[in-house]
Amino acid sequence: MNTDMTKSSFESFVKPTRRILTSHDLELFRESPTKQLLLGFVTDLGKSVEGKKISDDVPVSENVKGVIKMFEGINEIMARHPPVDNSLSRFGNPAFRSFYEDLEAKVDELHKDLPLPEGSDVEFYPYLLGSFGSPVRIDYGSGHELSFLAYLLALTQLPTPLLTLEDYPALVLRVFYTYLSTMRQIQSLYLLEPAGSHGVWGLDDYHFLPFLFGAHQLAPHRHLKPRSIHDAEVVEAFAHDYFYLGCIKWINETKTVAGLRWHSPMLDDISGVKSWKKVAEGMGKMYDAEVLSKLPIMQHFMFGTLIKAAEGMSEDKDATEDEHGHVHGKGEENQHGWGDCCGIKVPSAIAARQGEEQGQLRRVVVPGAGVVGGGVRRLPFD
Repeated sequence: MNTDMTKSSFESFVKPTRRILTSHDLELFRESPTKQLLLGFVTDLGKSVEGKKISDDVPVSENVKGVIKMFEGINEIMARHPPVDNSLSRFGNPAFRSFYEDLEAKVDELHKDLPLPEGSDVEFYPYLLGSFGSPVRIDYGSGHELSFLAYLLALTQLPTPLLTLEDYPALVLRVFYTYLSTMRQIQSLYLLEPAGSHGVWGLDDYHFLPFLFGAHQLAPHRHLKPRSIHDAEVVEAFAHDYFYLGCIKWINETKTVAGLRWHSPMLDDISGVKSWKKVAEGMGKMYDAEVLSKLPIMQHFMFGTLIKAAEGMSEDKDATEDEHGHVHGKGEENQHGWGDCCGIKVPSAIAARQGEEQGQLRRVVVPGAGVVGGGVRRLPFD
């Protein structure tokens, strides 16, 4: 889908708000042009890097450079807020909140090299700030990753777009690569907890999109196959050029349990798929079903003028915020009084690994750990 062809009619810039507060709102969204816009953007980004390595030369426009430049400032903010002593805990480090406050204060300065239209900051800044995790829960998940995707999409939806189709390869291989690298630093520094009880359903505790983009990268590869993720030498050799293999390397380095079958059974199962093309197709279906169609994730998504809500959706004023920092629509709480997204807090695997290396924690191997219901979810890869 060409997102330039489905651009929302422009009215005026507004602060994005949450509009998916009930199951009915989610159904309205699922049938809306905006949902197709988001899914089409993801698909087009993936297709734009088929056969391309991260190290390949791709056109990098001045506006793409402006987006990348922001991350230099974000790294400087990180350096000003080292983690506090929290060595006996595997949960999020409270210093993340001071980092986030500084990020909010500097968000205007971060955009100095990006020519945003006058007045558009009210619309763009919430998407960018939502990309780095929750300062309330000190966690991060695929919903925050989706916020960064929305930030980039909004830049394509301006009356005069700052990003175009020609920028898509660079958005994946330069911008998203930089974002992913920055988020891994933040996750490691502040031990952000996975948002929700199951990470991204067996793919990774935090991210989804690098698997989707990585499968597209590898789709036409003649020699590397999905089963290649089990070859340590192959993973080491190609991790810097392909998102998917880079994710496998990262997971193997951060998980305290040995072997994909134990700590990432879904990735282990996907390795049995015959081709990367099938994996890429399956990742697209899974992103639709497990991210864009899930209330615990989409209830936090924000809609404005550039990324429009469907007609009939709830207004943000109908939401109630609980002590977890989550927002729920009226009548959406479960029998415990909180929404399905408010599960048991899950500690950072990075923290567990660090604790193990420091001799503070015992390694415990739990068969089936991280698998919903004790079994592997059926994959949409057939």
